[in-house]
Amino acid sequence: MAECTHLDKVEITELPESVPGCEECLASGDPWLHLRICLTCGHVGCCDDSPNRHATQHAGETGHPIIRSIEPREDWSWCFVDEIGMVLPDVKGEPQIPPSPLGG
Repeated sequence: MAECTHLDKVEITELPESVPGCEECLASGDPWLHLRICLTCGHVGCCDDSPNRHATQHAGETGHPIIRSIEPREDWSWCFVDEIGMVLPDVKGEPQIPPSPLGG
């Protein structure tokens, strides 16, 4: 079974209490669908179903490999490099997030 080889890049193990939305979408006034947090630096970006795909863009620009969903009742993470999904039990918290402007 394939395993993520980038777990040493996880720096964020305690999620914030709340986030206002996708950082870039808030700055530009664009809508997002679902939110993801970078587990290296804490950047909050929008998912690949969002018009701007800021979480993937952030990973590509920075080389930060692992994101986690911060949608309610979702605890999965994704490694862009190894292309593998996983649950990281050491990452704790469920941030309060605003409703998606796209209604998802």
